[in-house]
Amino acid sequence: MIQIEKLKQLLENTQDIAKEAGAFIRKERQRFKIDSVEHKGFNDLVSYVDKEAEKIIVDKLSKILPEAGFITEEGTNTTKGEEFNWVIDPLDGTTNFVHGVPIFCVSIALMQHEEVILGVVYEVNLHECFYAMKGGGAFCNDTRIRVSAAETLSASLIATGFPYYSFDLIDKYLAVLKMLMQSSHGARRLGSAAADLCYVASGRVEGFFEYNLNSYDVAAGALIVEEAGGKVTDFSGGRDFIFGRQILATNESIHEEILSNLKKAWA
Repeated sequence: MIQIEKLKQLLENTQDIAKEAGAFIRKERQRFKIDSVEHKGFNDLVSYVDKEAEKIIVDKLSKILPEAGFITEEGTNTTKGEEFNWVIDPLDGTTNFVHGVPIFCVSIALMQHEEVILGVVYEVNLHECFYAMKGGGAFCNDTRIRVSAAETLSASLIATGFPYYSFDLIDKYLAVLKMLMQSSHGARRLGSAAADLCYVASGRVEGFFEYNLNSYDVAAGALIVEEAGGKVTDFSGGRDFIFGRQILATNESIHEEILSNLKKAWA
C-alpha cells in the first residue's frame, strides 16, 4: 500500500493539476466557437479543449508518479501501469461546455490495482475543488463535506443523466425516472456525472443514477461520495460501478428504495 504521507502529497498535487487544467478550459471557453466541435459518435462531442486539457493533465501527473499508467477519455496516453493507473476525464460535461452551459468538470482518480485511492473533481465555473483519499474523508475547498441527512425518498432530490445514445434501454430508464418523479422532490439532469456525484457527496442532492458511463466519468466522484458517508453500487447492488457502466450513488438512507426499482426495471 502506498504510504499515507505520499498519498497526501499526491492528493495536493492532483488538486493543483486539476485547477491548472480548469483555468485553461475556462480561458478557452471565452473564445470557443462551436465549429471547433468534433464527433466521436452520435451525440458524443469532443473539442481541441478536451484534448489539450488532457495533455496538460497527463504531462503533470507523469512527473509526480512516474510509475503510474493512464486510462484517459481522449486517449492521449493509453499506457497501463502494473500497480497504479490515473483515470482521467479532462472535461466532463463537454456538451454543456460546447453550448455554454456552465456545468463542467475536470475529473482525476488514482487507482491502485482495482481500488480507487484518490479522487479530485474540479468544477471549473464555481471554482469548487472536491477531493478525497481512501480513508481520509471528503472535502470541498478545504471544508469537510457529508452526504445529506434526509431519511426518505420523499424528502430527496435526485440527479440523473438522460440517455443520449444507445437508446435500447430507454424504456427501462424512463420507468425508473417516472417512479422518482412521483416519489421525490424531483429529478435534475446537470450534464456532468462528476458534478452529480460531488453534489451527492456534499448533500445538495440525495442520490444519482445513470447507465452507459465510463470509468473516467465516475472513478473520482464515487470515492468522494463514499468518503462523504454515502453508498455507491451498480444496479444489482454490487461493486462493479467503475467499469460496469452503471452507477447508483446515494446518502445511503434511500439507497435500497431506489435500488429495488432499478433491479425491477433492469431485470
